[in-house]
Amino acid sequence: MARDQLQVLNALDVAKTQWYHFTAIVIAGMGFFTDAYDLFCISLVTKLLGRIYYHVPGSQKPGTLPPNVAAAVNGVAFCGTLAGQLFFGWLGDKLGRKKVYGMTLMVMVLCSIASGLSFGHEPKAVMATLCFFRFWLGFGIGGDYPLSATIMSEYANKKTRGAFIAAVFAMQGFGIMAGGIFAIIISSAFEAKFPAPAYAEDALGSTVPQADLVWRIILMVGAIPAAMTYYSRSKMPETARYTALVAKDAKQAASDMSRVLQMEIEPEQQKVEENSKDKSKAFALFSKEFMKRHGLHLLGTTSTWFLLDIAFYSQNLFQKDIFSAIGWIPPAQTMNAVQEVFKIARAQTLIALCSTVPGYWFTVAFIDVIGRFAIQLMGFFFMTVFMFALAIPYNHWTHKENRIGFVIMYSLTFFFANFGPNATTFVVPAEIFPARFRSTCHGISAASGKLGAMVGAFGFLYLAQSPDKAKTDAGYPTGIGVRNSLMVLGVVNFLGILFTFLVPESKGKSLEEMSGENEDTESSNNDSRTVPIV
Repeated sequence: MARDQLQVLNALDVAKTQWYHFTAIVIAGMGFFTDAYDLFCISLVTKLLGRIYYHVPGSQKPGTLPPNVAAAVNGVAFCGTLAGQLFFGWLGDKLGRKKVYGMTLMVMVLCSIASGLSFGHEPKAVMATLCFFRFWLGFGIGGDYPLSATIMSEYANKKTRGAFIAAVFAMQGFGIMAGGIFAIIISSAFEAKFPAPAYAEDALGSTVPQADLVWRIILMVGAIPAAMTYYSRSKMPETARYTALVAKDAKQAASDMSRVLQMEIEPEQQKVEENSKDKSKAFALFSKEFMKRHGLHLLGTTSTWFLLDIAFYSQNLFQKDIFSAIGWIPPAQTMNAVQEVFKIARAQTLIALCSTVPGYWFTVAFIDVIGRFAIQLMGFFFMTVFMFALAIPYNHWTHKENRIGFVIMYSLTFFFANFGPNATTFVVPAEIFPARFRSTCHGISAASGKLGAMVGAFGFLYLAQSPDKAKTDAGYPTGIGVRNSLMVLGVVNFLGILFTFLVPESKGKSLEEMSGENEDTESSNNDSRTVPIV
């Protein structure tokens, strides 16, 4: 039997969509905008870094980052993000969402600037300092995942909560696009001011000394949106659910939300104290009682995010082939260093505009209509279908006249990743766990996803190499080939379908209803259904 919900929490659940909802989306969303800009802008400048610091005199092709350096430069931010998700997720439950929220932004601002100030001129010194600051940048970015999701879920009403959390996550698409657009502007300005011949005409002259400023400016600009958001975050009141249910201060929760909702709310301190005396709700994280109530849910959120990110971050396997096939990026030796940045940025911006951004906003539009479970199941299903459709007749797609078909199938795969599990795996962990574990469990789920991202981005980079040693990329061992890698990814997506059945549906329900916090002991033990009824 459900207990009476605190008036302050009920007021949030039934509140009409108001200005403060959109303010919260913008404040939390700008963090994600910055996260995406900072994480994805490195892919715009890795080719340029190779040309500047790893030029080989007399080579027919421009210099490129060695495989171990490329993996470190691209992957070290993922390692930092994973650590930040776990640490700040835990800290958000210990100190409060608001106190920790500003910390993550300051780390991001300082490390974005420091990334562009990498010391020295020797390749080892530049790459070592770049990797050091990219790790700590990732650490700050990692904290934004559990905190932004938790804050938005605790501020939202239950009718449109899914759309609000998904809208915060959807700002990633705009961040990726902004990174591409800014790189286009900077590279165009430098190309106009410092024109240079193509590599094939003059290998050394194709990389002007000023090109070293291009990558530094692109990385450092990521500090600006984060800095702009800091003041707004510092003025946000702590969420009522943390203040009332974790800090046990009903008076402060009622006072804060009275200002936000512009209505009178009764504190109900006595009810909070009565609830806190209920020993059945005092179980610890990973205790036997926690595992009984939420163990399968946590397995569902961690496994689906892990599997999704393996597939999602494997996309860099095919991007260079796709971009070359449709003429977006010509052979490297036909361009100078700054032109190559322009072409890569243009391609990434077009992909974001045509595939990434629409997928995110389809989720925002439909998540509270058809539910999280249906969207996640549909997304994994279509990703499985399209991966196998690319893999089984792979030789057919390699012929020049069929390349456009390959691009369409590839784009649809990632449209359904974004209108599917890429958004829902972020939304659901912020809704189904008790308030005192919510940020921690979201951080654990997100960290599991980043582990999958590392497998997808780097494991498959090695795995997809040709079994023929003569056809592998420079510095890489032989692998199982692209076709077999696509088959493996199809299986990964199919496993995502199966593990989705561990994740409960939270559409239209209050956070306390999902977590069992306002249930009596007997009823909460009896109602441990995991598979949603749809």
